[in-house]
Amino acid sequence: MMLRIKRVPTVVSNYQKEEGEEGGCGRNCLRNCCLPAKLPLYAFKRVNKVSCDKGLVDHEDKEAPVAFLDSLLLGEWEDRMQRGLFRYDVTACETKVIPGGYGFIAQLNEGRHLKKRPTEFRVDKVLQPFDENKFNFTKVGQEEVLFQFEPSDNDEVQFWPSAPIDVKNSPSVVAINVSPIEYGHVLLIPRILECLPQRIDRESFLLALHMASEAGNPYFRLGYNSLGAFATINHLHFQAYYLAVPFPIEKASTGKITTTHCGVKISNILNYPVRGLVFEGGNTLEDLSNVVSDSCICLQDNNIPYNILISDSGRRIFLFPQCYAEKQALGEVSPELLDTQVNPAVWEISGHMVLKRKEDYEDASEGNAWRLLAEVSLSEERLEEVKDLIFEAIACYIDDGKCVTPSLLKESDVTPESIEDPDTLTGSHPSMVPA
Repeated sequence: MMLRIKRVPTVVSNYQKEEGEEGGCGRNCLRNCCLPAKLPLYAFKRVNKVSCDKGLVDHEDKEAPVAFLDSLLLGEWEDRMQRGLFRYDVTACETKVIPGGYGFIAQLNEGRHLKKRPTEFRVDKVLQPFDENKFNFTKVGQEEVLFQFEPSDNDEVQFWPSAPIDVKNSPSVVAINVSPIEYGHVLLIPRILECLPQRIDRESFLLALHMASEAGNPYFRLGYNSLGAFATINHLHFQAYYLAVPFPIEKASTGKITTTHCGVKISNILNYPVRGLVFEGGNTLEDLSNVVSDSCICLQDNNIPYNILISDSGRRIFLFPQCYAEKQALGEVSPELLDTQVNPAVWEISGHMVLKRKEDYEDASEGNAWRLLAEVSLSEERLEEVKDLIFEAIACYIDDGKCVTPSLLKESDVTPESIEDPDTLTGSHPSMVPA
């Protein structure tokens, strides 16, 4: 039986058409009809980063030619906002921290789903072939693209305000999401012209970690949704935005399972409504990336939907296998939850609840957030089965004699996070990121 759900698709580009709509180009897109073209290019330093008490740091810390987050990414994003490219002003959306121990964040965003009809999505197949007839990111306007993001050729950070798009080597680009969830909401699209489907690979995931590292700010996070876990565009992309408040998941306690040969600590997420794993550390950024990406590839190959949060400037990565869309397709989600029209993807799972109805925003409570997210989570029994698959896939990183049975946690292995809850979200939409 094929499982499908109906939902209103997120409009990420002003050139995104309703299914069945036709239209010529008539603009500067990223397809052959409009290339070659030029865009800004930020080339990051391809340096191994080592683990220390303060996290992952460079051997050398030379000043970059442009401030990646403040001046480039957020500066270009604000330029597009001033040019009227967004469907609504996200900085005007009401936002609050919900009272309670977890500090769930609620946002009223009524503009994200207006004037769009529900579309049917298949949710029982994580890996699906790319379909050039459907909307993909080569169809966005060049004005929606902020810059190219590539590794440097000479081991130094470089920036060119205008650089040719290398069609043969398919650049990775950062573009705006015209239906933003938060300030600075962008899309990282790896090797855009290769038209890769929405599936993690080692190279693309490492690129996402480099972006988090270049931003160098714990309040700028990247997220990923697989197909079946509320990704609606089958063209490989990560999302990212800036929000100056800790996410509830970042404050959750963890229980250590094991540490790999390359220094990556793997832990269970404890006392949180969505069960999952957290990966942190590593001798190099690539070590951390490989362990996580191999875990994701395992989930994809076993047709298990999942979401990823890249946190703490790329130092901590949360992995959530999930089953909400499957439950929804099978009619196992309560009408009360369905009526909220909340699609629990990576941001909601992390504790940033994007609400579409004013009554849900006014009635937002920790209990309501918990009830929704609990429906997302795999059962304990199912999660143990999934973890067995993951640890089999990454066994080459772990000592043969090392016990990785999550049930055998020691008291000393449980680590509570100690980030204070803010009372308000004052300053969550700054024109520049505070130092």
